[in-house]
Amino acid sequence: MAAHLHVETADDGVCRITLDRPDAKHALTVAMRDGIVDAVRAGRSDPTVRAFLIRATGDAFCAGMDLSASTVSQAGQPGFDPRTTAEALRIGVQTFIRELWEMDKPTVAAVQGAAVGPGAHLALACDFVLVAPETKFLWSFHKWGLVVDAGGAYLLPRLVGLPRAKAMVMLGESCIGSDAVDAGLAYRCLPDRDTLAAEADALAVRLASGPTRALGLSKRLLNASFETELGPSLEMEGAYQSLATASSDLVEGMTAFREKRAARFTGR
Repeated sequence: MAAHLHVETADDGVCRITLDRPDAKHALTVAMRDGIVDAVRAGRSDPTVRAFLIRATGDAFCAGMDLSASTVSQAGQPGFDPRTTAEALRIGVQTFIRELWEMDKPTVAAVQGAAVGPGAHLALACDFVLVAPETKFLWSFHKWGLVVDAGGAYLLPRLVGLPRAKAMVMLGESCIGSDAVDAGLAYRCLPDRDTLAAEADALAVRLASGPTRALGLSKRLLNASFETELGPSLEMEGAYQSLATASSDLVEGMTAFREKRAARFTGR
């Protein structure tokens, strides 16, 4: 695995992806970025992985891409071709946003400290975002003369609404601590960093013990709802429910209900 990135899959079914470059606020190198993509893709096809947790060491979550690894830092230099930027985005940060958003398994992000630009979007592409009072989501594209990237123009309006998304991107309006919950960026705000780490891990374990296929299908329905009219959405709902009825987890869930006990799902 890439330097500054640790990936571990435990017996509890959770794949834990930990950013570990605290001296640079976990700014993503190309190797770290690609390592996240590789870990998510590997876990997606691994039946023993039933949930993901993305977290970081130290006092920050992710400062975005390391500018020394970005094609935009070469702008204005002799021989620079602007078209390389679009391709770099396509195979780079856009890839891990797509992989997380379309992932058919639950994902959790534990966000302490700063989460900037693509670093914020890395968290926001997850299903559940947990924060602490010192967590700060921040966007600085406008300061560099750049367009919002890494999926921000897609994610932010869906989470906070269009007016607030424009303020974040065009004015650099930040969102701190519990305000992230109020704005729709986060699920819960925990009182301190240690509690955040423990609660995020517990949530990932809880999700990993659930009916993985049904959760993944529900996630797809919810994520697609913004682009899908009612009729097609209902048709998709019926098709996905049919798939769920073919799962052994449904049989277990119904049996557990009749026997008045907790279900023991296997993710199959």
